[in-house]
This record gives sequence, C-alpha cells and structure tokens, in this order.
Amino acid sequence: MLRIHFTSQDLARTTVAEEPDPLWEVLLSLHQLQVQDGWSHYGHWRESTRRQLPKQVAQLLQLTPPRGYSPDFLTPAHPGKTFEEGVEQVLSTSRRRFQQELELLSVRRTGSGWIRELVNGHGDVVKGLGQTLHVYHRHGIAPYWDSLRSLVRADHQQKVGHLAAAGVDHLLGHLHPAVRWEAPVLKVDGLPDQDLHLEGRGLRLQPSVFCWRKPTKLRDPLLQPVLVYPVQHGPGALHRRSAGGQSRPLAALLGQTRAAALEAIANSCTTTELAQRCQISLAGASRQAGVLRDAGLITTRRAGQAVRHDLTALGRMVLEGRASGQSL
Repeated sequence: MLRIHFTSQDLARTTVAEEPDPLWEVLLSLHQLQVQDGWSHYGHWRESTRRQLPKQVAQLLQLTPPRGYSPDFLTPAHPGKTFEEGVEQVLSTSRRRFQQELELLSVRRTGSGWIRELVNGHGDVVKGLGQTLHVYHRHGIAPYWDSLRSLVRADHQQKVGHLAAAGVDHLLGHLHPAVRWEAPVLKVDGLPDQDLHLEGRGLRLQPSVFCWRKPTKLRDPLLQPVLVYPVQHGPGALHRRSAGGQSRPLAALLGQTRAAALEAIANSCTTTELAQRCQISLAGASRQAGVLRDAGLITTRRAGQAVRHDLTALGRMVLEGRASGQSL
C-alpha cells in the first residue's frame, strides 16, 4: 500500500488536472496494448491499433512492460500543453537520468541493443525515440483524443463539484475505490508498500482513461508528486474519430451536436455516457437522443437504472455513408 502524507500546505497545493496528459496516456496505453484486460473498454481500440502500428513501435514496448517499472522520464512532470512539447521534454532528459532509469529497467528485463544505445546517450537513437513516440501517438492516441478529453473533462467537473460542495476531504475520499483518505494520509491499495511525504510540494491528481483498475505514480519520490487514477467510464466510451472529423454533409443534415451524438452512439451508450462524450448536459443528451430516436436512427432500451442507446440499421447506414464519403 502506498501512503501519501499531506501537510496543510500540501492540501492547499493539491490540484486536479482538467485535461488528459498525453504522455501518461501514451505510456498507459502501451501497457494496455500488451495485455488482454478490460476487453469491453479497450478491446476494439487494441485490435484496431495493433493492426495499424508500424514495426518500429516494438521498441517502445521494450521500454514499457505492462507489469512493473517503466522509466519515469517517459512522463515528465510538466509536459506542456501539447504532445509535441511533452516529447521535447522527454528528449531533453539528462544523460545521467537516462542511464539511471534505463539501467533500473534492464535489471528487471533483458536489455536490448536499442536500450543499451539509449543508455549510452547516442544522439541518433535518442532522436529516434522521439520519432517513434510520434508514430505511436499518431496511430494509438490522436484518433481517440476527443474521447479522452471528453471523459477526463467530465471527471474533472465531478471532482470540482465534490471540492466545491464538501471540501478537499470529500474530494480525496471519493477519488477512486482503491483510494482511502484517512487525514492526513491518502492510502492507495495495489501499489508497493511505501511512504511518500509531500513536504509542501503538493500533489497533482491526474485522471487517465488508459489507467486501468488502480492508480499509479512515478517511482522516484524526489520528482514532482503525481497520482494518476482511472477515469470511471463504461464500455464503448473510447471511440475513434474519423480522419477528417465529422463530415460536412452529416453536420449540415443533422447539426454538429446531433451528428456528434449519432457518432457517439455508434458503440452503444447510456444517456450519461452520451453527455460525457459530446460534452453537453444530461438534459441536452436526452433531448438529442429523443430526436434521433424519433427519426429512426437509434433505439433506446432500459438497462437497470439507466437507459442505453444503440444505432438502428438506418443510423448505421447514415454513418457508413459518411465514412465512405457518400453524399447524404
């Protein structure tokens, strides 16, 4: 169990990220790519991504084993606002830190020739790491970025609501089922036994879509503290955006919000999930679903306490016509 010790200063400096961290999503999605867990949440993404990835991405898998240690330099503490800025920070990692963290990795795994060249700080190899990160991001992350942003922003709104309504105790106490707040200590199940003293540095709480089942963190306790925790989302919430986004004909026919709603329902979803995917209110999602249902593009059925929406054959044809470039 990880025990994170807070002071009053740390509580004042604790923040919840509003946006997904692209480097953390890259790292954790690489973990997901190598396992079979969470099929209903990641199965379609995993199959699609595996089919498209060039062979050079296999190098990244050597750096990111799905169990155990992955180098901290892959997820810089202050990655910037864009993926490109984050990669620049990865590549600017000091040679000494490259050596320390890669040697720690090689202790746990048989080091490849490529990793040994990284350890030696060969310029072309380090540059190649950046190029490979870009290739992977283009295939595995960028097409799903709208989904990632929508889910993380929805989680952020919920957490800010907890903070505004009941204070930081309620926020930390309702972070995730694996996390318990026993002031002034945050206890995280499923992580190696360790005491982490924040000592006035505060804590960045980073929601992540590809984080699965339990939170994670950087290994080095001297780095800026961050706790990455899973965003709670249902099956089908992670969906791919078409290469050009919504087509103009579909948006012109249905309106941008309704076109987005139809696309969001392609993988089946509840009204709450629809609101999260489209970044609209629950009432707005219900209204959009009603219009699509009346038009015969979706069906709605009760599933426990919620209602679930699915495309009809006509709705599927509308989307397929958009995807293939047919006029609507």
